[in-house]
Amino acid sequence: MNNQKQQKPTLTGQRFKTRKRDEKERFDPTQFQESIVQGLNQTGTDLEAVAKFLDASGAKLDYRRYAETLFDILVAGGMLAPGGTLSDDMTRTEYCLFTASEDLETMQAYAQVFNKLIRRYKYLEKGFEEEIKKLLLFLKGFTESERNKLAMLTGILLANGNISASILNSLFNENLVKEGVSAAFAVKLFKSWINEKDINSVAASLRKVGMDNRLMELFPANKRSCEHFSKYFTDAGLKELSDFARNQQSIGARKELQKELQEQMLRGETLKDIIAYVREEMKKTSISEQTMIGIVWTSVMSSVEWNKKEELVTEQAIKLLKQYSPLLKAFTSQGLSELTLLLKIQEYCYDNIHFMKAFQKIVVLLYKADVLSEEVILKWYTESHVAKGKSVFLEQMKKFVEWLKNAEEESESEEEEGD
Repeated sequence: MNNQKQQKPTLTGQRFKTRKRDEKERFDPTQFQESIVQGLNQTGTDLEAVAKFLDASGAKLDYRRYAETLFDILVAGGMLAPGGTLSDDMTRTEYCLFTASEDLETMQAYAQVFNKLIRRYKYLEKGFEEEIKKLLLFLKGFTESERNKLAMLTGILLANGNISASILNSLFNENLVKEGVSAAFAVKLFKSWINEKDINSVAASLRKVGMDNRLMELFPANKRSCEHFSKYFTDAGLKELSDFARNQQSIGARKELQKELQEQMLRGETLKDIIAYVREEMKKTSISEQTMIGIVWTSVMSSVEWNKKEELVTEQAIKLLKQYSPLLKAFTSQGLSELTLLLKIQEYCYDNIHFMKAFQKIVVLLYKADVLSEEVILKWYTESHVAKGKSVFLEQMKKFVEWLKNAEEESESEEEEGD
């Protein structure tokens, strides 16, 4: 037993020493850097040759361990110290992104080099994205020309899907924002991104990672307004981006308005106060009545917990809409607003299956409450309905529409007799 106890420390000690030696080798990128720099010096400005060299070198060199070193060299010519300066004691190459020509064609060629490298060695994907995030934080350490090249390259990489739009988070760094570096960089980046794709593709990528509502953060707090953003990017030739940001802000304002309306209803505010609040918001935000009636409808229908039973939900809806019909009436003063409301009701009843049978009863109630006119109901029935649940809802409305038409004919004949 004593022998076994004495052996244990010896074995553990040997293992520990081996690990320590491995650890030392792991963080020594000097030899790796020299190999990459030497290869780039030989291939020069021939980016096809660079791509082939990188492809072949991955079999001999440890890309996984030295990914950051590899990307630093390809972008800046050598390893970067914190802040973005080149490490003095390391070998460098003059053949890198930062020394290349500052034009879109060259940046597209460089994007292809990175694209081929990452497609060949998939494990580099995450490291490459981390590298871009880091480079964006180092922007102040680069020259204006180097920033421009990096911005163009980043825009192309975003368009190609090589990196996620979440990397833009680095641009919201307080120091970069304060000195105007972030906004200037964003101009070049979005120009090259939109040049490769279009604003709809850009918008989809931004939404995917929740960046669509954060673009204002490219500016300091005292300049974080839709007007400033719009002027800055429109003047820079990016009106599409200005329009997108304005639209996003408008969507955000509508969501806030809807939330506030629901809260007022839950608090039991009077209809008079709610109507006054909505009218004030319409003035402040220039929201049209057509848009507002959609917000009001959604707020009303979201203000209660609906019964799960189909036969009870209709009764519940009728009771609620009777209560809020004056609110709906206040924002349907135009025929177009009435039609917008009717289409919202159609979509709502289709999207919420328990309401499929309630459609006709809701429309009749709102007709009796003077919210929906017979002209609009007939217009909806004959030509203006949407496809959602069309056959079901038209069938439900058939008898009521016939009654409306007969009532209209009787009214016309009575007028003729009177004449």
